[in-house]
Amino acid sequence: MTKFGALWVAVWLMVALTAACGASGGSTQEHAGSTTATAATITIASMSYGEPVTVPSGAQVAVANNDPQEHSVTSDAAGAFTVDVDGNGHGTFTAPSAPGEYPFHCTYHPSMHGMLIVS
Repeated sequence: MTKFGALWVAVWLMVALTAACGASGGSTQEHAGSTTATAATITIASMSYGEPVTVPSGAQVAVANNDPQEHSVTSDAAGAFTVDVDGNGHGTFTAPSAPGEYPFHCTYHPSMHGMLIVS
């Protein structure tokens, strides 16, 4: 194989592996690349989560971070859900299966609080 052919194979493998890594799913923390339909979107802007979001139990929840800094959506109830979202990025997480109100916060900015309502 020529040097050019070996380089082409290496580039093709890197592209294929990168695409495979970006298509994660089924975890409590996901990032851009997921094709799972979401029930609602939590939009982060100006260091705020906005109004409470209501979703069905076990639904996929999208997070759109419109701020330039990284934020998280982390449940106040340990282990219920968490996702870190890079500045100007997107992510998803799975809502809890038990109905109720789930307050959440940003682990990076303690003044940020929001509410997820699971029906």
